[in-house]
Amino acid sequence: MPRRPAKVTQADIARAIRAAKEAGASEVTVDREGVIRIALRASAAPIELTSDLDEVWVPSEALQRYLKRTESG
Repeated sequence: MPRRPAKVTQADIARAIRAAKEAGASEVTVDREGVIRIALRASAAPIELTSDLDEVWVPSEALQRYLKRTESG
């Protein structure tokens, strides 16, 4: 009898736990149906967004050459 596919994988659980830690969660649970629930603390600090608008991203020369080669038309 073949095994059925997993509803939730170990990688899914690891990603959920990492995200929960970053968000300041108090609990992560996985039920039999494969639903992952993350309980946040009421006192979890909000995530501060940084606005580095002064920083301009410039692609490297190698990336520019690659993009030129792959342009259509």
